[in-house]
Amino acid sequence: MKNNRGAIQKRQMQLLHYLKENGSGDVAQMSELLGVSPITIRRDLDELASRSLVTRYFGGARYLQVEEDEDEPAYLETTTRHLEQKRAIAQRAAQLLEDGDIVFINSSSTALLIYPYIQAKSIMIVTNNGRSLLAQRASGVELVLTGGEVYGNKQSLVGQFALDTLARITATKCILGVSGISVKGGITSRIIQETAINQMMLNRCSGSKIVVADSTKIGVEHNFFSGKIGDINRLITDTGAGADILEDIRSAGIIVDTVAPLSSI
Repeated sequence: MKNNRGAIQKRQMQLLHYLKENGSGDVAQMSELLGVSPITIRRDLDELASRSLVTRYFGGARYLQVEEDEDEPAYLETTTRHLEQKRAIAQRAAQLLEDGDIVFINSSSTALLIYPYIQAKSIMIVTNNGRSLLAQRASGVELVLTGGEVYGNKQSLVGQFALDTLARITATKCILGVSGISVKGGITSRIIQETAINQMMLNRCSGSKIVVADSTKIGVEHNFFSGKIGDINRLITDTGAGADILEDIRSAGIIVDTVAPLSSI
């Protein structure tokens, strides 16, 4: 029986997608659709309701209509907030790449900033970030998009098609931006649709697994789980992160790089 956390989140993502498309659904219908017991569906719906994603009623649930930006902060805001810190973090991540690397990069705004800093190297980047098409990159950087369903203002590519693409690739390095990282909570996201992508990237990477996160993400835990702290081996953050929290992360066996913000240009 699939009872691991990743399988549970994948099923809950399928439930959310179904409810968003149909407005509401009965437990019996969703149980038959996903091939699990009604008890399992009720448990999933109760958890989604506790996160204010659905509204429960007797025998089913209704999708809770919220503004898109409540699930996903406005793209412009996420790309301009703490920009000097994010640039420094991206620059450090680029320094760790080697000629011939195949690199997974997820849809985070910090990871997206890495492209200008990859110079004089032959690198293949595989990403679910649709905005990578607009990023300026050197001639030696080959770009491969996963394909998939386009999600929200971030234009991240999610769903089974994207997962199937990643499942056929083995990367030598993986660079993930996250909404939160801590020893207790692991790697977490505010967007459930992206957790399966992050998990697949981690699973299909044979080398360094790097989290890039500005200091506001350190010690923070969000609702949706992408991996344990031990699933990565390096964190790059800025000098604003709390020393005690970083020491806890180091004690878990993670290399921690702290970088000073780049000066505004």
